[in-house]
Amino acid sequence: MTPDRQHPPRMKDAVDLTLELKPYRSFTLDNGIPVYAVDAGAEEVMSLEIVFQAGNWYEPANGIANAVNSLLKNGTPKHNAFEINEHFEYFGAYLNRNCYNETSTVTLHCLTKHLPELLPVMQELITESVFPEQELDIYRQNMKQRLEVNLRKCEFIAGRLIDEYLFGFDHPYGIYSSAEMYDALDRGDLKSFHERYYVNGQAMIFVAGILPADLEASLNRIFGQLPLNRTPLPTILHPVKPTLEKKHFILNDPDGVQGAIRLARPFPNRHHPDYKPAMVLNTLFGGYFGSRLMDNIREEKGYTYGIYSHIQNHIGQTAWMVSTEAGREVCEATIREIHHEMKRLREDEIPDDELMMVRNYLMGTILGDLDGPFQIIGRWKNLILNGLDSQFFYDTLKTIREITPQELNALADKYLREEDFYELTVV
Repeated sequence: MTPDRQHPPRMKDAVDLTLELKPYRSFTLDNGIPVYAVDAGAEEVMSLEIVFQAGNWYEPANGIANAVNSLLKNGTPKHNAFEINEHFEYFGAYLNRNCYNETSTVTLHCLTKHLPELLPVMQELITESVFPEQELDIYRQNMKQRLEVNLRKCEFIAGRLIDEYLFGFDHPYGIYSSAEMYDALDRGDLKSFHERYYVNGQAMIFVAGILPADLEASLNRIFGQLPLNRTPLPTILHPVKPTLEKKHFILNDPDGVQGAIRLARPFPNRHHPDYKPAMVLNTLFGGYFGSRLMDNIREEKGYTYGIYSHIQNHIGQTAWMVSTEAGREVCEATIREIHHEMKRLREDEIPDDELMMVRNYLMGTILGDLDGPFQIIGRWKNLILNGLDSQFFYDTLKTIREITPQELNALADKYLREEDFYELTVV
């Protein structure tokens, strides 16, 4: 069929698209590890991510969880750090680690055909890492140097302190690093944490891409015989202890010309009925480049290069946050304008065309998040780790399509009130 080049194709709003979240296939290894798999894609590549309940929520002292996760690749009785990295690079694979509040991850990206050569070494890191003292010394030195550089940046200081104000310094969401913390890291403590939360911990596996036919048997042979998922996690409670004072000003650089601004308030997690509507309201407020905050404070006032709001992705209690960097002399004016935009969302009806723009933006973003197996398994992982299912996804689409300006005004009246927000300026 010859394409018609005389007339453009008919435009279709993203809200009118039918979006579907491709279902996963699941199975359980002999030791109880659940595996979630999305078999899709055009190229012979795949990802395999092991998620451990080994975040800083469980660490006995600050910094241990992140150090253990970072040093997993730095030595076993069989291979040193160089040999381990050489092995993955030889097969064109990438092995990454990340540590979060409740969880930590070990993620492999590789050609599907090389999985048999890579899985045994991945298992070796999880079960046999020894955290050599010289590698720990290098880690301490690197992290302290990085911290020293970052502490000169106002935005870094602001990011640390606003979380402390919201949750308290002793809470996993509010604690932050220091040079003294890195100096106090002990190899014995790292090995004990690794033994408890990696060797004998709780884990789940997420795989995606063009998957091998013998995937289940391979995973069962390599990971299904390990002593994982047999010892229940300890019950550890971390009460939230926010600071009483809500307005803070920190002088970090007397000669600086720019200040970092953070406004934040506590907010419920994904299980609360207000969470999905708040995603729409947040986008209007400051969640994308065409938002109210951008239009006023960047485009009209010229106070900043960029200003955004977002809802933090914590599994427990979370927060609604506004962040920006502005000229030192206009920081107070910037905060006043943020309050002004909160007031407008509380009191003025939202125009239909502006709301339609936000609906289309959000639907387009979700559509992009479904483009490929790695993105799909990432969305499933987010749902599963938060105790949610596909209904949350489809309810979110329904909320985006159907929420009214009046409902958004009522939501703003409930959550976007100046007196409920912590205010921090670091200059």
